[in-house]
Amino acid sequence: MDAKQVAQWMLDQLTKDDCIYQDDVVDYLVKGNAEPLLRENSDGNLVLGRAVLDAFKAVSELTVVWVKPERYWRWRVPEDEPGREARG
Repeated sequence: MDAKQVAQWMLDQLTKDDCIYQDDVVDYLVKGNAEPLLRENSDGNLVLGRAVLDAFKAVSELTVVWVKPERYWRWRVPEDEPGREARG
């Protein structure tokens, strides 16, 4: 499994569920023995590595936003401000 395949899986899950939580992607990668695509953040938690984030951004930059407080991605709506991050 490579970063582009993970990005496509994320997009598929987003299409199915309208949002995707970072923790669910981390679990998917751990269960798929793809830990090299993860990194440890400053709090010691596993999070998505740069390769996955870059691949996902490449396929969703204009259509998906990141909701930082809850750590999930969702489809962009007209009320969203420009940029990748949204408030909720």
